[in-house]
Amino acid sequence: MRPNQISLETAQMISKKLNMPLEHVMHTPPHILMEKLKRAELSETEQQESTDPEE
Repeated sequence: MRPNQISLETAQMISKKLNMPLEHVMHTPPHILMEKLKRAELSETEQQESTDPEE
């Protein structure tokens, strides 16, 4: 399988966001990376909503 065709900066950003080694990011299929990013974004949103004071 070929490495993902993404820039180094993008791979580093994904690596930090998902807490994955850069090598794993480069060799994980794109559809799986997208699903993990969506889940990470949803969990961040849920955490923000639970810590925000309700009006």
